[in-house]
Amino acid sequence: MASFNRVILMGNMTRDPELRTTEAGMAITKFGLAMSRSFKSQNGESHEETTFVDVDSFGRQAEVIAKFFSKGKPILVEGRLRLDQWESPSGERRNRLVVVLENFQFVGTRGEEAAVQENAPLEARASSSFNPLSAAREKLGGDRELKVPAPSQDLDDDIPF
Repeated sequence: MASFNRVILMGNMTRDPELRTTEAGMAITKFGLAMSRSFKSQNGESHEETTFVDVDSFGRQAEVIAKFFSKGKPILVEGRLRLDQWESPSGERRNRLVVVLENFQFVGTRGEEAAVQENAPLEARASSSFNPLSAAREKLGGDRELKVPAPSQDLDDDIPF
């Protein structure tokens, strides 16, 4: 029988990401995510239901999340569910579902330049020669080229009416 284990969630971080590194050098970041849902009951009363989920991320994604996210920031995560099981010190069996992150996306209203500018060193922000795209290239490893598409000049030809 086939199975499918995929989760897509968007919410706000409930705590600052906790970055740890294994003895082998693998980065692991754990964080909490809260998602709220508003609805009306049968009698018309408004209600809000909040769900809290723990998320584990690994490798380069874990490092990026630890660097650019903090409590309260929105994030979209895609991953799979994993059941953690253990025995408490008092001998009780415990378990919980955790989302193992496979992909994520920044969510928010700020553009790339504003996000890079905010995370740049204070000296760079004060400099009139600070270039946010150059700073982003440095953060991505220096050699990678960021491609920013040029605006199309013939936009009227793309409108179907």
